[in-house]
Amino acid sequence: QVQLVESGGDLVQPGGSLRLSCAASGTTINFATMGWYRQAPGKQRVLVARINGRFTDYADSVKGRFTISRDNAKNAVYLQMNNLKPDDTAVYYCYAQHINVVWGQGTQVTVFS
Repeated sequence: QVQLVESGGDLVQPGGSLRLSCAASGTTINFATMGWYRQAPGKQRVLVARINGRFTDYADSVKGRFTISRDNAKNAVYLQMNNLKPDDTAVYYCYAQHINVVWGQGTQVTVFS
């Protein structure tokens, strides 16, 4: 059974940084696309960033602050988040897509002052 396990969520003050990690297990598939969504309380889940080969795509709200990367050998994807803002507070979900989409369980990021 394919599983995505996220880590790295935490409490942080505005301007701080966090690095989220997501590793796939239970599969030898090299996913075409991996990425991150987030869901704030009372809001829909929205795309934050995704990576497919050397192609990367970011939500406008995080451009210049967040960087997505992946390690194909580890079947893992990372999200470096800098200059965090209170609006970044959300549950962050990792996803991986080959034919179907697999989701992680989510990791909480809270930015508070």
